[in-house]
Amino acid sequence: MTKLFTIALICFFFLTNAQITTNVDLSNKFRFIEVKSHYGAFLKSDNALGSSGILDNGYGGITVKLGWQSTNPESWPSRYGYPSYGVGAYVGFLNDAQVFGVPNAVYGFINFPISSSDRRNVFSIAPSLGLTYSLNPFNAVENPLNESIGASAAVYFNIDLGFSYKFTRELDILYGVDFSHFSNGSTFLPNNGLNLYGINLGLRYHYNAAQKREGNIFTNDVLPARFKRPAKSLRDQTSENAISLYLAGGFSQRDEDMGTKTLYGTASAVLDYEHRFNEMHGVNAGFDMFFDNRLRNLESSERILTGIHVGYDFMFYKLTVKFQIGTYLSDDRGKGAFFMRPALRYDFSKKLFAQIGLKTLDGGAADYIEYGVGIKPFKW
Repeated sequence: MTKLFTIALICFFFLTNAQITTNVDLSNKFRFIEVKSHYGAFLKSDNALGSSGILDNGYGGITVKLGWQSTNPESWPSRYGYPSYGVGAYVGFLNDAQVFGVPNAVYGFINFPISSSDRRNVFSIAPSLGLTYSLNPFNAVENPLNESIGASAAVYFNIDLGFSYKFTRELDILYGVDFSHFSNGSTFLPNNGLNLYGINLGLRYHYNAAQKREGNIFTNDVLPARFKRPAKSLRDQTSENAISLYLAGGFSQRDEDMGTKTLYGTASAVLDYEHRFNEMHGVNAGFDMFFDNRLRNLESSERILTGIHVGYDFMFYKLTVKFQIGTYLSDDRGKGAFFMRPALRYDFSKKLFAQIGLKTLDGGAADYIEYGVGIKPFKW
């Protein structure tokens, strides 16, 4: 799972960078380096870990980011306020390393500015997605308290609601609030996950990689360190309808396999009607079929579940962030009255896509991760 996720992440940023840098004015190459400190608390659960007092003292962390600023007025960033993007690294300092380990993460991020570029204090929303490693997983004998993480690696997700204050020509003061989540999607149990929320404070240094030097002295043509965002271009308002078929597989554990390497196969098939209002927003609705081989006490035919769902799509570049909520038409086999599916889709072409999603149980707990591909045979 971790290898597949890392490969997908690398491909995403390679392809994004390739698209953004096409036909860009090479007289300016805007870059930035950012360092942030994080402080906060855990969202507690009512299990042995939550009642042990280990989570009471909160957490600390440091992130370092290297970013690129998109500038091409002809490409998709111009319609989204010219977001910046890049790669980052995270080191967490939890209050009991013997239980959790020392979580490190590598990730990609994209920063969507919300405030006008004319303001000195700019608000932005920055989601990050990557891989966490160096965790100390649950072990019934050696580490029984860690009922949050059942594997040494997990998915890292962070959402930052932050401000950047333009302090000097090159320097920003950063501050905000953020939420982080570590989870392996119930591939290995236990998987209550670690949920962290808090504040952050940092600095961002802007520079122009196209700046030329004569010896050790800058030329008289000093290039701007920051990109001044122009007014956003109008988005493509063309609506579209499509029928899509998505097939996915995955692996997960049963409760009785907790702490072992035993895995069982899962599968999903999704038939969707999709409506796009414009190049940014869309909705969908469709039918689901699930196969869960963890239901070993049932006949093969009884391990199949069916359902229906509705959802919302947020689209940018060739990516779609999906959120679906559904219910079962068949017996739910103890999974609860409804399920959710947050997912990330990448369109290889107008008809072919790949998607990674998380199917959940009633209440939002992870059921299993879906890795799949899909087609759109009909569009109008």
